[in-house]
Amino acid sequence: MVREIWKRGFTTRHLKYWTPALALSVGAVVLAPYAAEAVRARHRSAAPPMRHLPYPQLDSPLEITNSQYQPLAWSDVPGWTDDDQLAAYKTFRASCKPIAAKPDGAPEDKALGDSLRDPCREARANDLTDNAAARAFFERNFEPLKISKLGDADGFVTGYYEPVIEGSRTQNEVYNVPVYRRPSNLFVRGFKQDATSLPNKGPVYRKIGRRKLVPYYDRAEIEDGAIEGRGLEIAWLRNQTDLLFAQIQGSARISLDDGSTVRINYDAYNGHPYTPVGRILIERGIIPREQMSMQRIRDWMEQNPEGANELRRMNRSYIFFREVQLSEKDEAVGAQGIPLTPGRSIAVDKSLHVYGTPFFITGELPIESEKQKNPFHRLMIAQDTGSAIVGPARADLYFGAGQEAGKVSGRLKHSIQFVMLVPRSLDPVARGRKMPLPDARPSEKIAKLFPQVLPKEPVKEAQKEPAKDQPKDQAKDQLRDQAKDQVKGQDQVSASAASAKDANTKDAKAPAPAAGASATTTVAQNMVAPIPLPEARPRLESDRNSRRLRYGRRYRNHR
Repeated sequence: MVREIWKRGFTTRHLKYWTPALALSVGAVVLAPYAAEAVRARHRSAAPPMRHLPYPQLDSPLEITNSQYQPLAWSDVPGWTDDDQLAAYKTFRASCKPIAAKPDGAPEDKALGDSLRDPCREARANDLTDNAAARAFFERNFEPLKISKLGDADGFVTGYYEPVIEGSRTQNEVYNVPVYRRPSNLFVRGFKQDATSLPNKGPVYRKIGRRKLVPYYDRAEIEDGAIEGRGLEIAWLRNQTDLLFAQIQGSARISLDDGSTVRINYDAYNGHPYTPVGRILIERGIIPREQMSMQRIRDWMEQNPEGANELRRMNRSYIFFREVQLSEKDEAVGAQGIPLTPGRSIAVDKSLHVYGTPFFITGELPIESEKQKNPFHRLMIAQDTGSAIVGPARADLYFGAGQEAGKVSGRLKHSIQFVMLVPRSLDPVARGRKMPLPDARPSEKIAKLFPQVLPKEPVKEAQKEPAKDQPKDQAKDQLRDQAKDQVKGQDQVSASAASAKDANTKDAKAPAPAAGASATTTVAQNMVAPIPLPEARPRLESDRNSRRLRYGRRYRNHR
């Protein structure tokens, strides 16, 4: 037909009818992909959105490990109006400098995260000079939250200070105990060996060769000369007791024999756990718990040199220092990298809290004397840490440098109430609303096909059912047997009756089935049989020759 039309040729009349048909055909071919895409888009918009695992990482509500908290009103914080918040405000402003220096979007693994940025912006913009204005600043930007360890009513505080120790730059007969800087073979996973800040917890290694790592030397090995002769000595002290107390405090001022002063600060540790020597003396009954203080420890060590040597080595932890360029007027530098403020700076658990967080510590402490407790209501700022400071409501109060500060801090070991000031931008209720909800439960039909748990208390039901159903089952069996006997004949009725009577007698004498067996049977019946998976498809070995023949035949047919 087409060939006949083609032979006849096109005329004007033929072209008049064929042109619209050709145009429609071309338009259909061109628009077909767009129509299909439109249909697919309509189906995609109608389908419910897919949730991809894992769920999106949204800000979680305030959560501090192993802690409990209670929101308070400012009027319910005891001693809040009795404190000098202006002094705390100045300390807080100092902490805001490193907080503002952190880049935006830096990863945070603490509960408070970077929520201190907003209060810090306001504090750095306003240099307040009035106590009432400083108090209003904290009340406007923070909310009080009583915090303690899970199961405890209060927190626990100790004190620390910066010792002033006599020493020398050179070793001699009087000063022969070295103060070591960090060794070059000390290695912490995830940190460069020359990093400015190393963690004060976790394993520490020393390198042997290029690859082998072993635990670093403990205190006894270092005191016996494991790292001597490497040029690591910053200065030399009079005895090991002075070095131990400098290591416990984390910093010291060394008054040299030439009249100058060297300032040293914590730099690293050897990776072994810290063991308080005071606790050992209490456990051995040498010093009563109520009389324990740093001065008592020092007095006992000076009176018992051999016992002090053994006691000191039980604390396998060892601290390495670095020399810092500070004047005599400057305070010690904390772990946040800024000078501490006596009476306003505290050391907290670095793994739980964020540097710069205000804590209002309220209760009674023996500040003025050892025998008398005085009211203590003070707003303090977290600016330091320590290996012995562990827990959500655990702090070390900094009291400055010198002998008097040492006496005050040495007698602090008391329970006290902690109130953490949480930025208002970190509202737990508001942030909790952003948490993604779990996926919807499956339909009832799917839940029946794929049961996840067994029926509750199947044993009790199994024990009850056999007792009720056993007489009924026996009666049904007897009626069925009698009907069969009547069909067979009258002669067999008597024999059946006799056999039934004997069977009943035997059944009555036979013991009832054990409850455990019935329970096991019922549980097995109630359990849904697992749905078998489809069998794996058989793997057929291909015949290369037949394949060649098949492809060759196909090629010959199309040739």
